[in-house]
Amino acid sequence: MKSTIVKFTAKPEHAPSFAATLKEAQAATQKEAGNHEIKVFVSKADSNVFFVYERWADKAAIESHDKEPHTQKLMQIGQTALATAPDFYFLGDTNPLPDRSKSANADDELFIIFFIFKFDPNYRKQILAQFEDHITNTRKEEEGNILFDLYTVDGQEDTLAVYEHWRKESDVWDIHFHQPYAMKTGKLLEDTVDGDLKQYMNFVTEI
Repeated sequence: MKSTIVKFTAKPEHAPSFAATLKEAQAATQKEAGNHEIKVFVSKADSNVFFVYERWADKAAIESHDKEPHTQKLMQIGQTALATAPDFYFLGDTNPLPDRSKSANADDELFIIFFIFKFDPNYRKQILAQFEDHITNTRKEEEGNILFDLYTVDGQEDTLAVYEHWRKESDVWDIHFHQPYAMKTGKLLEDTVDGDLKQYMNFVTEI
């Protein structure tokens, strides 16, 4: 299984139409045999910034997707609509593997985070080991957590990506960050991440 995250930054005047094109591409992508999941999000901080999360059967499925007419159309429209080139993150699974066994309830507010951060690569093994414990405990102990995945980024030994879904925002700030395993991870990241952690946090809403 392979996952991707793509970040698009649209020009303000093109953001609504580009969002509509993303949704059209999403609907077409869901029909591809190799696609297991695709979700489209907009940043809460900047309505011109969009994230697309995709999960694929394998690398060949991604390569096939890139040749599809709806993908080519999106890239063509992006040449005019986007303020900068898209940021592509090709991801590798870590332990524990991504888990989709939990689902949102009808009354959940949903608080969704992409945390894509750079760190001192000398601490890579230590960070991966700490996140394994962190994620295992979060999934097991915290009712407010729906999804919590950590990914490596192909070709970037100094970058990791976290993808999280929570039932409500307070489950993160009031509960999660006060857990011993989360506090330990936070201290490690403060000591090893390049710059302020907040710069890497993207809070998004599914569209």
